[in-house]
Amino acid sequence: MDRLRNPFVPGAGIQPPELAGRDALLADTSIDMDRILAGRPAKGRMLIGLRGVGKTVLLNRLNLMAQEKGFQTVRVEAPDGSALPALLAPELRRLVHALDVKRRAGRNLKRGANVLANFAKAFKVNLGPFGLSVDLAPGEADTGDIEQDLPRLLAAVAQAAADRDTAIALFVDEVQYLSAKELAAIIVACHETAQLGLPLLFVGAGLPQTVSLSGRAKSYAERLFDYPAIGRLEDADAEAALLKPARAEGVDFEPGAVAAVLSATQNYPYFLQEWGFHVWNAAPASPVTLAMVESAAPGVVAHLDGNFFRVRFDQLTPLEQKYLRAMAELGPGPHPTGRIAQTLGVGTPAVATVRQRLIKKGMVWSQRHGETAFTVPLFDAFMRRQMPALVPHVPQRRSH
Repeated sequence: MDRLRNPFVPGAGIQPPELAGRDALLADTSIDMDRILAGRPAKGRMLIGLRGVGKTVLLNRLNLMAQEKGFQTVRVEAPDGSALPALLAPELRRLVHALDVKRRAGRNLKRGANVLANFAKAFKVNLGPFGLSVDLAPGEADTGDIEQDLPRLLAAVAQAAADRDTAIALFVDEVQYLSAKELAAIIVACHETAQLGLPLLFVGAGLPQTVSLSGRAKSYAERLFDYPAIGRLEDADAEAALLKPARAEGVDFEPGAVAAVLSATQNYPYFLQEWGFHVWNAAPASPVTLAMVESAAPGVVAHLDGNFFRVRFDQLTPLEQKYLRAMAELGPGPHPTGRIAQTLGVGTPAVATVRQRLIKKGMVWSQRHGETAFTVPLFDAFMRRQMPALVPHVPQRRSH
């Protein structure tokens, strides 16, 4: 078939041609946006889910929705090791300038610019030429403690937005990589701006451990945010994600082909895009048959192994790889932590630090105490292909 007309778009955060199964979330968030624009309170959201379920896609769609409604938006990704002030300050500078363009700068906008300049100086963030007249008066978001300074900064910017009859929407991806102090600062900022009746909407996205991280950062986080679970699609939605884009291009899939793709992908949105993309390119003509899917399958698996899975595997130490291989021996999971250690041939304490490192790297998570599960769907099958033999771990004895 014509590769130029291939409608499937595998990739990180790329909007699929058919965003199936997420209508309720989009509708609920749209109402919350309207409430904030109308001066009414609304909870923030933390989109929670495994890799490949489309959290970033949804975050980007909500960002676009907010812009279309008239919000001034800030979107950042918090990769492991980055400092939140360095990510936020340049985006807030852009936002302050956007507010200034709307009308001549007033008192609250000037204060917002002053507070931002103080914040940037305190956290050693170079904003370059500011473009607005600022006064670095002490006492406004300049302590160098992000939990104190970020709430004051966001409140000042939100007040400036209110003067312009608009609102601020802050989108943060990969929330689990924020430090405990940074996450606490965001939570406090959302809490305080809500108490002041200021127009700020927060939407975050993160791995499942984000829920417990938020609760540990601030106990009231569970009342401040909703935590919608973003999971794999229902069968009807998965079929729609596969069939609607194809049919729009005049291509159909036979029922057996659809069933095979859904089985291989387990209805995870990212994998549906990958399989749809590669099966389309391999199929000689429409309709796509079961035999065509089976013929394309080795190439699709090899592509995912060499790219999506391998990138994560290569970031691991040999012992971390062995730990995940032991998990894979037991299946998709979740698995009792003690049983994983037993499969490795050691006691639980011997690999406790390995498990913690894997949680920090975003490879595993724990829904309940004493359990461990993969954050990457289908990673157990990849580990068995990558490391066919399970090698027991032999701890090295320390020399005296």
